[in-house]
Parts: sequence; C-alpha cells; structure tokens
Amino acid sequence: MAVTDEAIEKIKGMIVSGVLRPGERLPKESELAAELGLSRNSLREAVRALSLIRILDVRQGDGTYVTSLDPQLLLEAMGFVVDFHRDDTVLEFLAVRRILEPAATAMAASRISDEQLDALDARLDALGGDPSVEGLVACDPSVEELVACDLEFHRGIARGCGNSVLCSLLDGLSGPTTRALVRRGLARRDAVGRTLREHRAILGALRDRDAEAARSWATVHIASVEQWLRSAR
Repeated sequence: MAVTDEAIEKIKGMIVSGVLRPGERLPKESELAAELGLSRNSLREAVRALSLIRILDVRQGDGTYVTSLDPQLLLEAMGFVVDFHRDDTVLEFLAVRRILEPAATAMAASRISDEQLDALDARLDALGGDPSVEGLVACDPSVEELVACDLEFHRGIARGCGNSVLCSLLDGLSGPTTRALVRRGLARRDAVGRTLREHRAILGALRDRDAEAARSWATVHIASVEQWLRSAR
C-alpha cells in the first residue's frame, strides 16, 4: 500500500471507530503523525485528499476538523466524479435514474408539503403550456429553460421524499443527462408539450397522495427521456 493510502486508511479508521467524531479537531500534525506512525509529509497528503472529498475541513490558522459527515456533503464528491462521464455512458446514468427516481417520487407522495407542490406548480406555469390541450404550448422556451425546468422539477420532488441520501444520489446522477439534453437540443415543440404533460401528471399524482400513480408517471417520464436520447444519438 502506498504511504499516502496507508495514512488515509488510518485516519478513516479513527473516524469510523469514533475516536474522531463529526466536528472534532484533529490533533496537531506532529502528534497525529507520531500516533499513527506516519511521516508528516504523508499525513499532510492524506489530509489534503480527505479534504477534497469533504471528510476533513482544513481551516487556515485554526486546524483540521472532521466535517459533519452529512450524506449530502459527502455525496458531493460523487457529483464531481460523475462530471467526468463519457457521452457513451449517458444512457447508463439514465438507467440508474430510472431505478431511483420513481422510488423517490413514490416516497414524496406522502411526505412532500403542499407548499413544495405549489412551488413546483408555479415553476411549470412560468415555463408555459396548457396541459388540457394536446400539443399546445403557450410559449417557446429555449433548450436551457426547458432542461433547467426539468432538473429543478425533479430536484424539488427528491427534496420532498424525505431521504437526504437518495436526494443527493439523484442530484449527482442528473448532471450527465442534463448536459446531454442541452447538447442534443431537446426543446422541439413536441418535446416541450410532452415534458410539461408528464410533469403535470406527476404533480397531479403527488397532490392526490397516490404513491403508485406518482411512481408510474415518473417511470414513464424517465423512459420517455431515455427513448428520446436513444433516437437522437
């Protein structure tokens, strides 16, 4: 094992075992290096690596602390890694969303607040579209506007599911899909109308507190996006 990797494992062991708890400051560098049997240089490299993935927080002039270890904080690193995806893996990311997102939407049916639902409704109204008229769209949003609306709509539902880990996972996974949709120009007139109708159907199921209908409509929506991306390749 590389010296730096060994240092990382030893610090990780202290945190996992509870020797170092969330929010606690690490001992002085010289003391910790001696305690762990490490060189100060390898300890420094380990601290730098763990700070990049939000395990440690290096505060200039104050010391190094264990972060809150909150799932949302730790999973930010996953979003960073996901940003390095290749175009040919976009559909694989979408396949994972197809598994997780309907589950989050079903969970949200009993947990999301009326205020959160009203905010989602207002977001759709701002984009335009009359769900009662097949194919009719009241405005002509740009690709960026439509994709941003889709992203925020699903983020809002994920926040309402009451599971911070699931919410963070979905947020990290949505990046590649979002960029792929922008690059491939999703804002065709039929795509706008379809997206708004599917969003309205999901929102209606959530307002009815119907978990299975919400799950089904979310599955239909993600499958629709997947089908569009396959045809646009």
